[in-house]
Amino acid sequence: MREFELLVALVRRQGGIVARPDLYETVWGRALRDGDRSIDVYVHKLRAKLESALPEWSFIHTHVGFGYRFTPERSHAVHTS
Repeated sequence: MREFELLVALVRRQGGIVARPDLYETVWGRALRDGDRSIDVYVHKLRAKLESALPEWSFIHTHVGFGYRFTPERSHAVHTS
């Protein structure tokens, strides 16, 4: 459920960077505590699922020290032979 809420929150701001505290408050309904890395764990899980379904695409981009951005982009060529 959290992963879906996280995806919705990112897609609603597609192309824009969403700060970690803002994203956390939107999905968890409370303020992000210092040292809490749960949002990063959920982003990792969500990113893995999206890229597993469409390996040639990258969807969620990290902006270190700030937050995340949802922008579908081709990540690399997929070789089939």
